[in-house]
Amino acid sequence: MESTRRLPMFPLGTVLVPSGVLPLRVFEPRYRHMLEDLLSGNREFGVVLIERGSEVGGGEVRSGIGTMAKILEARESGDGHWAVVAMGLQRIMVERWLPDDPYPMAEVRPFPDRPGPGVDPASYGALSDRLHCLLDGLAALGETVPSDRVEIAEDPALGSLQMAALAPLTPFDRQRILEVDRVEDRCRLLGELLGEGQELVDLRRRAGEGGAAPGPPR
Repeated sequence: MESTRRLPMFPLGTVLVPSGVLPLRVFEPRYRHMLEDLLSGNREFGVVLIERGSEVGGGEVRSGIGTMAKILEARESGDGHWAVVAMGLQRIMVERWLPDDPYPMAEVRPFPDRPGPGVDPASYGALSDRLHCLLDGLAALGETVPSDRVEIAEDPALGSLQMAALAPLTPFDRQRILEVDRVEDRCRLLGELLGEGQELVDLRRRAGEGGAAPGPPR
């Protein structure tokens, strides 16, 4: 069993994946306290999705699977707020939440993938093509899409998570992908979600071209 460690935790309304970049604006006193401690230490903390509740004030319901992150840059503004940039390192599982005193802490352990049959290279390449097709379709409809197309890792274990970060998914769908612990199952779920997104794009395109979308029978 992987060893556990205590880690400061940052519950958010967004999902961070390994290798993903996370900009943060820190202003709550408890998180300013956390930031000071992090900057004087190893700069590592955990990020989990808030399943219910708000980022501000506490009392939220938090996911049990998240990502360990490391601060890359931190700048303080004149009003006492901080602009922080962090990068995701690896997935983690929360073993136990500790008292939020003075800020959220948890005992966590790594959450690696379980062994499996793997993903066929051709299928994995097609998944990347589907993502780019979906993003191009959204851009053609005037939607804002990631401007910098990061190079997707050749390893499907990491690349599937990178694609989940780029894809137009809800935080909860992105969290579903983060929690899948077999690469082939994660790629399958991602493919299903990309397919749903492409169907919506195609429907919007047809509507924009004057082709009426099929409605309910009268």
